Parts: sequence; structure tokens; C-alpha cells
Amino acid sequence: MKTPEAPPTSRRRFVQQSVAAGLVFNFLPAYLTSARAADNPKLPPSRRLNLGCIGVGGRAGSVIPGLTAGGLATPVAFVDVDFVTAKGLEKNLKAFPDVKRFHDFREMFDQMGGDIDAVSVVTPDHTHFTAAIHAMARGKHVYVEKPLTHTFEEAAILMRAEKKFKVVTQMGNQGHTSAGAEQFKQMLAAGVVDDIVKIEAWKSPSLWFMNAAERIQGYPAEEPMPESLKSWDLWCGPQEMKPFSKMYHAFNWRGFHLYGGGMFGDWGAHIIDFVHHHLQLGLPTRITPLALADYNRVSYPLSSDIRFEFPARGEKKPAVELRWKAGGDIRIEIGEQFGDPGADGKTFIPNPGATGSLLHRKQGDYLVQRGSHDRHSLVYPRAKMLEFKDAMALNPPKYNHFESFIHACMGEGKTESPFSVAGELTQVLNLGTIAEYLNVDLQFDPKTQRFIGNDEANARLAGPAPRAEWADCYKLA
Repeated sequence: MKTPEAPPTSRRRFVQQSVAAGLVFNFLPAYLTSARAADNPKLPPSRRLNLGCIGVGGRAGSVIPGLTAGGLATPVAFVDVDFVTAKGLEKNLKAFPDVKRFHDFREMFDQMGGDIDAVSVVTPDHTHFTAAIHAMARGKHVYVEKPLTHTFEEAAILMRAEKKFKVVTQMGNQGHTSAGAEQFKQMLAAGVVDDIVKIEAWKSPSLWFMNAAERIQGYPAEEPMPESLKSWDLWCGPQEMKPFSKMYHAFNWRGFHLYGGGMFGDWGAHIIDFVHHHLQLGLPTRITPLALADYNRVSYPLSSDIRFEFPARGEKKPAVELRWKAGGDIRIEIGEQFGDPGADGKTFIPNPGATGSLLHRKQGDYLVQRGSHDRHSLVYPRAKMLEFKDAMALNPPKYNHFESFIHACMGEGKTESPFSVAGELTQVLNLGTIAEYLNVDLQFDPKTQRFIGNDEANARLAGPAPRAEWADCYKLA
């Protein structure tokens, strides 16, 4: 489908005018007006949420069906730089064949902004921010895939924007709204996760840069751009434009510092999510790369071992050491003291698995294991878990992660992972990726949100200056 032409002034001048005027946009939501499509048989137009979907393939193959499953929301616009290549794209195109398509989200807002209530942003990490801030400045509720942003400063801006524009927000760490999350809250209330002093978090290799046979030296060589990719410039967004390679599009961008967050940015949001939020870890005071295999400043390490130090936060919340390990050389072991007697009289020691975290108490009397996403927690020895039977019960919330966003947009309840929560988690992930980029011991001041005595590290908080076309986005909040 041909990309619609943008109006001659609106897209070019919207951001500049917004910055100059310091505007807070209080648009009347489209679902309270008559400016609605009327083809939803389940609900009248006045009670249906219209979605602008930025990113249609890949992870959006689950996000868009998730947001629309209950019949309360429907897509009215699809945005993607490539309506052919991405995995899972056909699923959405077949389900919603009549939805208008754009290659540039700014053109979508120009032409259909009045008919859009909420936006989903499911694009490579480095373009999350620009899409989200445009939507929020226009008064649109926003669902953004994890990690929320590519840089520490981008996360800070979106947290400010959430307060300024007063829109509903949600990051796509779906486990944050689940029976596993509710269980962790119960465990916290019952004191099961008091006095945690050490957290081991790990992830087995699952992306190309963590396979020695697939790694490359430097940036990939230029390759012919597929005809379906309408604008490499748009794909690169605010970041530097490297020559096109299929190592970037449609998926492998995650392995490059320039465009992605590596394994920590990808899976950290699912693995350390509960402990970071519910134990109120905040921001660390020190980040130390202990081992980065095949370290370089182009692609993420073959394997990583990084130590984060978080300060004490009050009673029953002592200082915490978090160890993040990712790669094929991971060795996570559960101590024999946390095993249970087996039928043969030998101690049975659980297998920690390929992904998850172990929470160690200063008393050393038991161990708490968390998986990832919505997985529930376990206590070892398992005999000890019987003492916490009520706290360990699984009680799913009324709405799942997608549903809670849609209902919050309709004025019913609130989201569990708004930017005020997800932003700080993302900043921890950002600090980890800075450590993987510099490979030096870093001291950080959470109050000033600056590194101590390292100008290069401080420059990485904002990252390279955005390309001129996108620079004003960083002044909106």
C-alpha cells in the first residue's frame, strides 16, 4: 500500500510548536466523541477504544491480539516500515485486513490523530522513545514493549511525560500483571521475602551474539535492501544510519549496542522485574562487569557476569548484591542445605533451570526461586514452603496485562507497570548495558543520577546526540 502523503505543515511543525509553547495537550478522547468507525459488532462506537499500532510484526503478533481480545479495542491504523518481512505480521494483517496502513507514525497522527485513543509501540528498542513521546504529547495512551527505552535519559523523559500529559501508560513486561505477580505481593506482605541480601539472576543463550559460531567482528557489511522496506531512514530513527544489513532488520538488531539492549535489556525486564519493584531496589550505587567474553563496543558480549550493588532501603530491606549472568558458561547451583530428603534417603537438590533468579536471605534459612515473566515463586527447602502456604497461593488478577491497559484507558482501574514503575526498571537495564559497553567498574549516585568520576559513562546516559530530524522530541517533557 502506498504511504499516504503528510499534510504540508502539521507533521513538520507539531513538535517544534509543542516545545516552544510548553503545551500540555488535553484532547477529548475519541471514544467520547462521534468520530469513530462503527464496524465493531460487540460494542457501540462510543464505548470502543481505537488503537494506532506502531509495529505490526514480530512481538506485535501477540501484543495486538492481546489488546483486542476482549472486544473493547480495535486497530484503526497500522504503522510499519516493512509490511512483508517481519515474523508474525500476516497474523495481524489477515485479522484486520481493512485497517489503514502507514510507514511513518507521524503521518498516521497527521491523518488520523482525532480518531485514535491509544497507541501500541512494538518496534526495535531505539525507536520506542520517539514513537511514545509523539503519542503522549498528542494525548494518547501508550503501551510500549520492553525495554521501555534505549537510554537512561529517554526513560527519565517518559516518566516526566507521564505526569505532564496525564495519559495511561504500560510497559510490555506482561508478567507484572499475573498470578505470579500477585503471589509475590502476598509473599512480601507475609514477610517471606524480607531481608534479601543477594539476588542471582541468569539467562541461558538464545540470541545470535551469544553463539560463538554466529558472532561477527565489527558492523556487518552492506547488503541490498529489500523492496518491502520503504525507508531505512525511518527504521534507524534517532540513531546513526549504518548501511543496511539483514543483521539489523528484521530482528537481529538486538545484538548491537547502537540499536538494542542485548540480553539484559531483553530478558532483564522479565527476570528482575518483581524483585526490583516490590523490594524497592531503586537505582544501584555500583555496577561492576566481572567478566565480558569477547568484549567490544559494537555487539554485546558472548557472555556476561555483572555485579550491581543496591543500598539499604529501610527496615527488612538491607543492601542487596545483584549478580546478572548470561551466556553458555552459566553455572547456577542450589546449595545442599536447601534440598529435601529423597525417597532413596539422599538429598534432592532442585535444578534452577535455564532462566530465573534466586533470592538469598541474610539468615540463610531458606531460598526463594523466581523464573521469568508470569512464573510463580518457589521456596527451598520445599518443606519450608508449607509454612507459607497461604502466601504462596496463586490468585490471578481480574485482568491480564493487556486487559488492564485497555480498561485503564476506558477509565476503569489502573495499570500495574506504568512508566513510573517501568521507567526505573528500564534505567537499571540501561546502566547494565553501559557497563557492558565500557567494561569498567562504575560508581553511580542515584540522587544526582550521574556516574562519579567518569565522563564517558555520563555521556552514555543520554547516548549519542539524536539525528537532527528527531532532536526536538527530547524537549517535549
